[in-house]
Amino acid sequence: MKRIIEKISGLIVVLTIISIWGIYSYDRDSITASTTSLSNQKIEWGLKRAKNNEQPDLGKVNKSLMDKYNGIAMGNNQDKYVYLTFDMGYEAGYTESILDTLKANDVKGLFFITAHYLNTSSDIVKRMIDEGHTVRKPYGKSL
Repeated sequence: MKRIIEKISGLIVVLTIISIWGIYSYDRDSITASTTSLSNQKIEWGLKRAKNNEQPDLGKVNKSLMDKYNGIAMGNNQDKYVYLTFDMGYEAGYTESILDTLKANDVKGLFFITAHYLNTSSDIVKRMIDEGHTVRKPYGKSL
C-alpha cells in the first residue's frame, strides 16, 4: 500500500511540474500578435422595426456577419413560423418540464447550451437530441 501511495505521489508531482511548465512556456508574443488583427469596432445588435407586419431589417453589418459565420437570425418571410429558442447556461430544474410540454404538443425547439451545461446535464442534452430538437453550442456549431 505504501508503495502505491509513493507512485501516486510521484505521478502527482510530475503532472504538477508539467502543468506549471505548460503555463509558463506558451508563446505570449504569438498570442498578442494574433489578437492585434481583431477588430474593436462596436456593432449594435437589434432589428429595425418594419411597418405592416413585414419582416424587420437585420441591417447590412449584422446581415454580413450572419452570412459570414453561418448564423441564424430570421426565417424567410413567406412562411409563417414561430421559432422557440432556449438559452441554457445551467439547469435550474425546469428543462424536463419544458421538454415534456414540447413533446406533448409535438413541437421542436432550438436549445443554445454552454459547455458547463453539457458537462453537468448531459442526460438532458441527450434527451433534447433524441427528441429531435436542435441543440447548438456557442458560435452556432451544432452538436
